[in-house]
Amino acid sequence: MTTPQQAPGETRPGGRTARTRQAVLAAVLEELDEGGFGELTMEKVAQRSGIHVATLYRRWRCIEGLVCESLTDLSGSVPLPDTGTLPGDLHALARSIVAFYGEPRMRRLIEAVVSAAARDPQAATVLRTFFEERLPLAGRMVERAVERGELPPETDPVEVMSALGAPFYYRMLIARRPVDGRLAESAATAVWAAARAGAYTKKGSGPVDDATGPHAGATS
Repeated sequence: MTTPQQAPGETRPGGRTARTRQAVLAAVLEELDEGGFGELTMEKVAQRSGIHVATLYRRWRCIEGLVCESLTDLSGSVPLPDTGTLPGDLHALARSIVAFYGEPRMRRLIEAVVSAAARDPQAATVLRTFFEERLPLAGRMVERAVERGELPPETDPVEVMSALGAPFYYRMLIARRPVDGRLAESAATAVWAAARAGAYTKKGSGPVDDATGPHAGATS
């Protein structure tokens, strides 16, 4: 790995380079399916993908770099909704998170990434950068809600999205239990209520007046 701004394998050019990248990332998932992170090696990925191991080391430097990029690559498949209301967006996104991590290989992937980050400082940097980029992107739905008058004007989008994601990662990585639709609904409902109450605003802001807010009482 190099820097968070340009980690090995981060660019996505076309042609043979793109095919190489996809073959390698597919091999990472297949190896995780078979043996888990503890058995994952650059040599096994090279053998399965048909890509020379020297190429893997040159572009990704270590197995931790590979699993982190796999998460970044696949997380782009989680859609960011725009339903017209924040409660609708929160519930839709929560359900998408459940669908994503409901797949055993995706759960194994996040477990592998967290394990990699605990072992390798560079992997930890990549994981932190992933969330630093993903959370503001998802936070656009919060910005739209502020513009519509659903939330206090000083609501912090990153804090709202962090609060939405936290129950899922606690359930998977700490409690070691599956995520499900009930968790999606409870997480989205709790975050919406807290955001409306001003829990995620900067000092000096307050909740939106329920009697005057244009979407008071809106639900998913």
